[in-house]
Amino acid sequence: MKESGSQFASKLGFVMASVGSAIGMGNIWMFPYRVGKYGGAAFLVPYFLFVALFGAVGLSGEFALGRLTGTGPIGAYDYAMRSRGKRGGKFLGTIPLLGSLGIAIGYAVIVGWVLRSLGGAITGSLLKRPAEDFFAEMTVPFGNIPWHFLAVAAAALFLICGIVKGIERVSKFMMPAFFVLFLIIAVRVAFLPGAGAGYAYLLIPKWEALLDPVTWIMAMGQAFFSLSITGSGMIIYGCYLPKEHDIPHASALTALLDTLAALVSAFAVIPAVFAFGMDPQAGPPLIFITLPKIFAQMPMGNLFAILFFLSVFFAGITSLINMFEVVGEAAQRILDLRRTLSILCVAIIAFAAGLLIEYEPYLGKWMDAITIYITPIGAVLGAVIIYWVLGVDRIRTELQTGRDKPLFPGFGFTAKYIYVFLAGSVVLFSIVLGGIG
Repeated sequence: MKESGSQFASKLGFVMASVGSAIGMGNIWMFPYRVGKYGGAAFLVPYFLFVALFGAVGLSGEFALGRLTGTGPIGAYDYAMRSRGKRGGKFLGTIPLLGSLGIAIGYAVIVGWVLRSLGGAITGSLLKRPAEDFFAEMTVPFGNIPWHFLAVAAAALFLICGIVKGIERVSKFMMPAFFVLFLIIAVRVAFLPGAGAGYAYLLIPKWEALLDPVTWIMAMGQAFFSLSITGSGMIIYGCYLPKEHDIPHASALTALLDTLAALVSAFAVIPAVFAFGMDPQAGPPLIFITLPKIFAQMPMGNLFAILFFLSVFFAGITSLINMFEVVGEAAQRILDLRRTLSILCVAIIAFAAGLLIEYEPYLGKWMDAITIYITPIGAVLGAVIIYWVLGVDRIRTELQTGRDKPLFPGFGFTAKYIYVFLAGSVVLFSIVLGGIG
C-alpha cells in the first residue's frame, strides 16, 4: 500500500538507496577472499560478465515489476498471476518476503555487532584487549541486547520518516560516505610493509581457474546475491520510482557502484591482512577479530578502526532498511496498517526473533538456512513471475518507459531463457554446495 507522495525525489536518491540495499557484508568479507581463492584477477572475468547480465536483466526486471504494479512482492506476484487468470500470487509472494524477513532478523544481529565494535573503537576498548575476547563477549546468548536494539531502532526510525526523508536522505549521505571512508582506509593500507602480497593475491591472474566450473559458479553466486536480486527488495524500491526515470540506466549504475564497493573493500582489507600475516579466508571473523588485530598494530589504528566500523555500519544499516521496508509494506497491504505501525511491528518481530540467535553458532545456522534455501527460491520465483508469467512484452514496455534508447538486441531471449535458467541453477548450486552467495 503505497502512501500518497511516497516516491523517490531524484534518480540519484533511488540509485543510492538501491546501492545501499545491494552493498552488504558479503562485499566486505566474502568478495575479497573469493577473488583470491578462485583465480585472482581471472575470477573477475566471469564475475563482471554475471554482474552485467544480472544487472541488465535481473535487477532491471525487479525494478520494472515494482514500478508497474506499484507494490511489493505479494501484490506484484498477485498482479502477474491474475494477468494470466490465475490465483496463488499472494502465496508465492510470501516466499521472497519470508526470505527478506529472515535475513533482516540475522542482519540486525550483525549490525548490532558492528555498532558495538564501533563503540569499542571510539572508546578505545576494542584495541586494548584480545579481539577474540571482545567478539566472544558480544556473541554469547543475549550478549549484545542494547546494541542489537539500537540497530533495529535506527532502521525503523529512518523508515518511519518516509521514502524521501528517511530512505533517500540517509542513502544519499551514507553511500558516498562508505566509499570515502573505505578509500581512506585503502590508501593507508597501501603503505603497510608487506601489503604487496595482498595485491598479488587479488590481482595476479590464475587463468587455469577459468577451466574450473566452481570458479564460474562462485562468480555467479557472488554477482547474483551481491546485487540483492531476491525477488523482493528491489521490487519494493522499484514501486517508489517515478515513470520518467530510466530503469535500465539506474540498474547499470547500481551494478557498477556495487562492484566498485566490492573492489574498494578488497583493496582495503586483503593487503592489510597479508601485511600482518592473517588469514584472508576468515569469513565473518575477518571483520570482528582479524581486522581489529591489524588496527591494534597500526599507527593511528584506533582512528582507522573507527572509520572502518563506521563504513561497515553504513553498508549494513542501508541493507537492513531495505529488508524492513519490504516486510513493512506487506504489513500495510495485508493488515491495513498505517506506515508507522507496520514498521514498528516489523521491528519488534525482527528484534524479538533475533534475541534467540544472538549466539554466533545459532546465527550461522539461521543465516545458512535462509540464504541457501529460502532466498534463492524466492529469487528464482521472481525471475519466473517477471519473464514467464507476466511476460517479456509487459516488462519491456515498462523498461522503455522513461527511456529513449531501445533495449539491447536479444533482451527477450536473454531474459526468458538465459537469466531464468541461471537463476534456477543458483538454487541448485546453493543447495549442493552449501551456499554460493
